[in-house]
Amino acid sequence: MGTMSIWHWLVVLVIVMLVFGTKKLRSVGADLGGAVKGFKEGMAEAAVEHGAGQASPETVRQSIEAKLRQ
Repeated sequence: MGTMSIWHWLVVLVIVMLVFGTKKLRSVGADLGGAVKGFKEGMAEAAVEHGAGQASPETVRQSIEAKLRQ
């Protein structure tokens, strides 16, 4: 009764697809991806502005992405 197996997640995924439809889920995924991308870029720009330009935006972006993966 502890964790859910892959089969449980597949059933949940099928039910969600039936309820919302693939088009709606695709648009929600695209919106979420755009929001995350905008957040990362904003954080990189803010870090460069507050760091007085000590690090390049690419270096800051890589650092933020590494922290988000943890």
